[in-house]
Amino acid sequence: MKNAIIAEIENAQLKKDVPEFKVGDSVRVYARIKEGQRERIQMFEGVVLKRQNGGIHETFTVRRMSYGVGVEKMWALHSPNVERIEVIRRGKVRRAKLNYLRERVGKRAKVKELVR
Repeated sequence: MKNAIIAEIENAQLKKDVPEFKVGDSVRVYARIKEGQRERIQMFEGVVLKRQNGGIHETFTVRRMSYGVGVEKMWALHSPNVERIEVIRRGKVRRAKLNYLRERVGKRAKVKELVR
């Protein structure tokens, strides 16, 4: 069981402006990149493969194809390095983790769009 003081500190560090997104959604992540003394914001766009844990420790993995090579990045959801997250389109999936997308290429690697 967690200590009440630790839980209170963690709750104070949670981001309030996190959009609601699920596995299979296409998202655009704006991340802060530090290069020496300079800091800039870099965009990474792809499909959410998985979301893990909860609270302050929650992470998500985004995958995209870059010049024919699959690139995956994992971020802590409440990290100060994640500037913001934009949901581009909703995906229609039936599982919690989309690891099967790693073996697929082309049209087969796409996720159907959820129409509401």
